[in-house]
Amino acid sequence: MDKMKQQTLAMTTGFERYTKKTKRALFLEEMEQVVPWRDLCALVEPHYPKAGNGRRPVGIERMLRIYFLQQWFNLSDPAVEEALYDSPLMRGFAGIDLGNEPVPDETTVCKFRHLLEQHNLGGAMLETVNLHLQNRGIKIATGTIVDATIIHAPRAC
Repeated sequence: MDKMKQQTLAMTTGFERYTKKTKRALFLEEMEQVVPWRDLCALVEPHYPKAGNGRRPVGIERMLRIYFLQQWFNLSDPAVEEALYDSPLMRGFAGIDLGNEPVPDETTVCKFRHLLEQHNLGGAMLETVNLHLQNRGIKIATGTIVDATIIHAPRAC
């Protein structure tokens, strides 16, 4: 059998022997720690649909995390859906377990983004986060999914 077509147990179950913490992994780890998720959820909560008739809404924090992934990595609605299916790292950041649930589809992501825009929350949230990060000496440089980086900047007085 062709060696290139054989899959090892590690390839199919995540038990890799060789790993390296990527820039993206380091970036998302730091954002996990420094972004004020609870405060942002509280900002969105009054405008977010409540469970009732129809489909149960995806959790606010999960949608916020997806929204920020879009902003940080410059992803469209369909591209963030694709990236979440493709990247275990991004799924982990968003708290999505494909064994129990699908990734929110691009329409759900679009509706959430429009909800933020409709209530002028997107810009305010990004500003809040950037100010929060700046106070911790971190400046975000957005880019493509390959090269988003953290730049530690001098603290503003």
